[in-house]
Amino acid sequence: MTAKAACSDFLHFFRSWVSNPLRVAAIAPSGDSLARIMTSEIAALDGPIIELGPGTGVFTRALLARGISEADLTLIEYGPEFIDALQARFPAARVLQMDAAHLVQADIFEDEPVGAVISGLPLLSMSPRKIASILAGAFTYMRPGGAIYQFTYGPRCPVPRPILDRLGLKAVRIGGTVRNLPPASVYRISRRKPLELSRERLRYRDSEADIDLVAFSGETGS
Repeated sequence: MTAKAACSDFLHFFRSWVSNPLRVAAIAPSGDSLARIMTSEIAALDGPIIELGPGTGVFTRALLARGISEADLTLIEYGPEFIDALQARFPAARVLQMDAAHLVQADIFEDEPVGAVISGLPLLSMSPRKIASILAGAFTYMRPGGAIYQFTYGPRCPVPRPILDRLGLKAVRIGGTVRNLPPASVYRISRRKPLELSRERLRYRDSEADIDLVAFSGETGS
């Protein structure tokens, strides 16, 4: 990426943060150092890949550098201000504007399961219920052995332990970098043991949930 493009991305990201700091949660795009750690365990054979919250596409470019085909990428971005740039930069990728908490209802993959999910979402600013919805939805599309890669600016995994336990997941820190604004750590979130999370079982209404996401709020003290 050219210096001019990098400067443009920074200004774009900064303006988005100013307009909605809880949704964007960072004043600048993630750096190349963080992107390399986030994608270090991804190989070309892992496609298709879902990326949550791609923003300006820093992790997307790192995935392409790892050998993932652009056509194997599904980029899910909630912020409308990033959509046009993502479509222009990655024309062969599928770019969807939607809330990642609605993955279960989206039916975005009907056949081949995904090998990994790369998440740039600001989980620390989300409710436990929403975090649980995102994780449960992502794993309904995941093949056995697949994982979510999530970064955080905090001192520990951004997914509360009760949510990991309820969904049968584990989180392992795989690295970190101080060469990012702010410094960040990366976690691999995977299944502890084979667990079937089907979209039919996870569809729920606010008053009727197969997985009691409301309970997470009480267990995590929010």
